[in-house]
Amino acid sequence: MNLPGYYSTGQFAKMADVSVRTIRFYDRSGTLKPSYVNENGARFYTDADLVRLQQILLLKYLGFSLEDIRNMTISQIDYSHLLSSLHLQHKLVQDRIEQMQTVSDSIEETIAELSRHQDAKDFDWKKMLDLIHLTGMENSLASQYQNSSNLTARIDLHTRYSSNRQGWFPWLWSLLKLEDDMQVLELGCGDGALWTQNTLPHPCRLQISLSDISDGMVRDARRNIGLSSNENSPFRYYTFDCSHIPFPDDSFDLVIANHVLFYCEDLRQVLEEVRRVLRKGGRLICSAYGSHHMQEITQLVQEFDSHIVLSADHLYERFGLENGKEILAGCGLFSDVTLNRYEDSLNVTDAQPLIEYILSCHGNQNRYLIDRYREFSLFVEEKVRGGFHITKDAGAFTCL
Repeated sequence: MNLPGYYSTGQFAKMADVSVRTIRFYDRSGTLKPSYVNENGARFYTDADLVRLQQILLLKYLGFSLEDIRNMTISQIDYSHLLSSLHLQHKLVQDRIEQMQTVSDSIEETIAELSRHQDAKDFDWKKMLDLIHLTGMENSLASQYQNSSNLTARIDLHTRYSSNRQGWFPWLWSLLKLEDDMQVLELGCGDGALWTQNTLPHPCRLQISLSDISDGMVRDARRNIGLSSNENSPFRYYTFDCSHIPFPDDSFDLVIANHVLFYCEDLRQVLEEVRRVLRKGGRLICSAYGSHHMQEITQLVQEFDSHIVLSADHLYERFGLENGKEILAGCGLFSDVTLNRYEDSLNVTDAQPLIEYILSCHGNQNRYLIDRYREFSLFVEEKVRGGFHITKDAGAFTCL
């Protein structure tokens, strides 16, 4: 029996130019389940499944494990998600090319240096071995892909449904009060959205140092903003842990930490480093969430399955709107701390962006949703019918 828009396992395998055995393996492993199974157990696939198979085969080609691939291709494919996924896949391939080029350069240097030695036993191989290990290829790329995908999902939900049309990054920009010749440091710059969603003065006489603990995020920022090799660019890019800021004392007029401090294990150490690199009269702008931020999403997933925890840590307890001023003023490093609140909320009318956001969280949700994805999708669709209100509770501290 032919179903319009559905392909048998054999037809689907032929369309994808892979073996039926491969399709059955992905089915058994839960990596690519068929869209429909009839009463006789026959499997049928759709064009959307073909898109997901494209993702799977590319990630397999790039060396990812089956477990990584399952986690990276769990969600359904709609048009906007497809474009986002393809952009991320393209970035992933670019990252792989950059890493392989680094290794290639290392091999060339090794050949040149080895040719100057009479005996290979006299040659120090450690430099090359360290470089290859530092690339951390599969694990690093998997983490970077997931970080970029998660960030895209979160930004997309806020962009589509925020009641405050100014937007978070333009609002935060208004607090910076940038002036000519300022030296600026951003900790945890992510993909550089603060700078791509706002406009620098022209000509720009600022010097802006962007940093993140993730090499992948720094690469994203560099690509999105522009290469630091451009001598006219005000931007320089660095990878470091903000508990050890590699700049001299009194280096900056402004330090920005946008949703960063609640991740810091030793917050006191980070604040001491910030104070050290700030000049006299310099400012720290640091943002945080409150305890009610996005609380309806937690309630939603726990109604579906009480085992799901979207975040293992209540980050606002470490540093949030409720305790942030006390922490910043009580550390003895800043004389004046002011809280600026960002008034906003979400009214979500489409299930897919909300599902993408949930899958992007740093919790255990994938463990419970991979095998119940379709059931969860229907559950969320029912919840958002007529609109789903989500509280936003965020703001930023200005510290002098």
